[in-house]
Amino acid sequence: MQIDFRSSERSSLGVEVELEIVDLESRELRSGASEILPLLGRDHPNGEHPKAKHELLESTIEIITGVCTTVDEARRDLEGTLGELYPYMDERGMGLMCSGTHPFSDWARQEISPSPRYAQLIEDMQWMARRLQIFGIHVHVGVRSPEKAVAIVNALTMYIPHFLALSASSPFWKGTDTGLASCRSKVFEGLPTAGVPYQLSGWDQFEQFMDTLISAKTIHTIREVWWDIRPHPGFGTVELRICDGLPTMGEVATVAAISQCLVDRLNTLMDRGYTLPVPRSWIIRENKWRAARYGLDAEIILDDQGRLQPVREAIEELVDELTPVARRLGCSDELRNALAMMERGPSYIRQREVIAAGGAMTDVVDSLVEELRTDRLTPTPKPAIP
Repeated sequence: MQIDFRSSERSSLGVEVELEIVDLESRELRSGASEILPLLGRDHPNGEHPKAKHELLESTIEIITGVCTTVDEARRDLEGTLGELYPYMDERGMGLMCSGTHPFSDWARQEISPSPRYAQLIEDMQWMARRLQIFGIHVHVGVRSPEKAVAIVNALTMYIPHFLALSASSPFWKGTDTGLASCRSKVFEGLPTAGVPYQLSGWDQFEQFMDTLISAKTIHTIREVWWDIRPHPGFGTVELRICDGLPTMGEVATVAAISQCLVDRLNTLMDRGYTLPVPRSWIIRENKWRAARYGLDAEIILDDQGRLQPVREAIEELVDELTPVARRLGCSDELRNALAMMERGPSYIRQREVIAAGGAMTDVVDSLVEELRTDRLTPTPKPAIP
C-alpha cells in the first residue's frame, strides 16, 4: 500500500498532553470529559474545542497545540487551553493533574469514552486495553521526507532511556509501589503494536509492514501502531511517545526542547551526508527496561561490549551536545532545565518522597494537582517525626 507522507517544515513542533481528571474530595479519577468538553467547545464550530479532546477514558482530557515553531510557543499554547479548562473544573469540584499513572484508582472502575474507535479497541484487545489507565506526553517534530523520518526514528531509539528516566512519573499502581520508576511504560507494552519500534530499512518497508498488519486485520488503520517513537505520515512528523505524563508545564517544555533539538540535529547530520546509526534492538530493549526500573539511577548499555554509563551522565552529555542547536532554535533555557529536573528529582522521586515523609496516596494526588496548577515542583518534604 502507498502511504503518503505530508512534508512538514523542518523542526516544527506539536505537543500533546494527557490530563487526568480527579475528584478533589476523594482524589480518585473522575469521569468528566463528556461533561466538560462540550462546555469548553460551545463557542467553537461544531461545538468542539480544537485543542482539547477525548481520550480512551472518561477521566482523561488531552490538550494539544497547533503547529508551533518554538518550545515557548508550544508551552503558551498548552497553558492557554489549560487556563480555559480550570474554571469548569473548579465549579464541579474537579482537579487536573498529569502523571504516568494515578497513584491508587482502579482501572476496572473507569468508564470508556463514547467513541466507536475506543469501543473497537476494547473489543479487539479486551483486558490489555481496559487496563490502560495510563497517561503520557507526545511530542511531534516536523521533517520533510518519509525516508528521513524512518532514519531518524531508528536513531532516536538510543535515547529512549534518556527520555524515560527524566520523565518517569508512575511508581504506583492501584495503591501499591511497583518498585519501578515508570510502570506506565510496561503497562502500555501489553498492546501488541506498542513499545519499542521495529527498525526499518526505509519508507517502502514501513509501507509494506503497515500493509501486512492491515491485510491481516491486526490493525484497522496505521494510527493503531503505538510505538514509543514512530513516523506520523498525516502530520509529516517524527512522534516521540515514550514519556510518562509530566506534572508541570516546565517539565513538558523540557522534553519538548530535547525532542526538537535531537530531531533537528539528526536532520542536519543527514543533510551533511552522514548515515545515522541503527542501534542494536536488544540493547534498546534492555536500556528501556533499565530506565523504567531504576529511573535516573539506571546504568545504560553503550555498545556490544557491554560498556555502561550512568543515565544521569548520559543526559548531561546530551544537554551539552544539543546546546548549540537549542540556541539556534530558541530553547536553551528549556533544554538546560533538564539539569535542574535531575537535581530536584523527576516525579517518581517526588511522589515517593511524599509517602516517605508520612503522607498518604491522597497526599500524592494533592501534590500532583498543585504542581500542575502552580507550575512549581513540590519542595522536598521534611522527614516524618517518629
